[in-house]
Amino acid sequence: MSRYIPNTEKQQKDMLDVLALASVEELFADIPKDVRLERKLDLPDAMSEMELITHMQKLASKNGNLNEYACFLGAGAYDHYIPSVVGHILSRQEFYTAYTPYQPEISQGVLQAIFEYQTMICELTGMDAANASMYDGASALAEAVVMACQATRRKEVLVYKTVHPETRAVLHTYARFNGSKIIEVDYKDGSADLKALEEKISSDTAAVVIQSPNFFGAIEALGEIGERAHQKKALLIVSADPISLGILKSPGELGADIVVGEGQSLGNAISFGGPYLGFFATTQRLVRKMPGRVVGETTDQNGSRGFVLTLQTREQHIRREKATSNICSNQALNALAATVYLTALGKQGLKQAAMLCMQKAHYAYEELIKTGQFTACFSAPFFKEFAVRSRRPVEALNRELLKEKIIGGYALGKTYCELKDSWLLAVTEKRTKEEIDRLVERVGNGETGIGGGTV
Repeated sequence: MSRYIPNTEKQQKDMLDVLALASVEELFADIPKDVRLERKLDLPDAMSEMELITHMQKLASKNGNLNEYACFLGAGAYDHYIPSVVGHILSRQEFYTAYTPYQPEISQGVLQAIFEYQTMICELTGMDAANASMYDGASALAEAVVMACQATRRKEVLVYKTVHPETRAVLHTYARFNGSKIIEVDYKDGSADLKALEEKISSDTAAVVIQSPNFFGAIEALGEIGERAHQKKALLIVSADPISLGILKSPGELGADIVVGEGQSLGNAISFGGPYLGFFATTQRLVRKMPGRVVGETTDQNGSRGFVLTLQTREQHIRREKATSNICSNQALNALAATVYLTALGKQGLKQAAMLCMQKAHYAYEELIKTGQFTACFSAPFFKEFAVRSRRPVEALNRELLKEKIIGGYALGKTYCELKDSWLLAVTEKRTKEEIDRLVERVGNGETGIGGGTV
């Protein structure tokens, strides 16, 4: 029996007999002969299972991986430690194969997991309600902008240039089709320019969008930005790094009306860019404008605790013209990973992970500056990511580091022309002092490589 097409010759004959056919070729009788491939496929000889596994392992060994490489690349996806319990729970068949929980009476486990996820997101963000997750951080922010325009009945949205460039691109794409107007606001010294905001905000502004820590890793003054937004009766939308919320004041405490973000850091592997999850939370006043679905807690006819889909504002569930969004799926398995991750760490564990990120990032920053090969790009306070200006081309640094099994930082000149030769590095709790020191040693000697010449 083949492992790939598990049908014996007898089984194939039985199926043909049911169809009243003498051969497999007769299945294709209606396909014209001139479009058929009249030869065998140009494929290598079949391998046994043992040979195939060895072959695939050889191919896989040509790729680098984060178990062998020290990663200092962030820019939206981060190499955090994932406790083994996360994978163990995710692989359980009742979660791994579960479909959308339309029937609550047989979906209590999935619904409870989503409810716990929502609760934790609310605790992190300081918001009143959270939905069951969204596709990713970028689409979550775009949906937050749509929601703000609907709630305020305004179409103008101010977005700081310190928001992730790819996320801003998604916002502009949404705006092309929903009639909203995205206006980008300049930054100053790596963080929000309040004067620029005051010049552009008006009574037509639906929302002000800010990311904190921002794309450069800097922590923004959310309270001051929120005050200016609310003075014009606009909403404050904050895109947040969930790990940073282990030690920073929640956006809710600082006046945010909607808080979104990329949840990859919460127990989800980098995985070549996905699948990820977007978290989305808001105030009680705006909860009925929130896209997606919301799981709520209730009691059954016997008084026992139970869970149901409380709010469903998707076009699948209500009249299309009244739907708040056409987002048709939450990332339930990814949200479960976030839930297990946060449960495993607990409040103290998340705080410790955040502190380690911050302390190690500042250590790496100070050691790089000491080499004389780098200067500070900005003076704004930062969390786990920071930008430095390099005396040598960033691309050259990254190429040489790869030879040493080190993944370097992001070249900011790719998306910010004014930051040519600037390097954005991320340092998570996974990076050891030895790895940081090795990075500094390799790039701090004024050469492209250990024995290379100067640039």
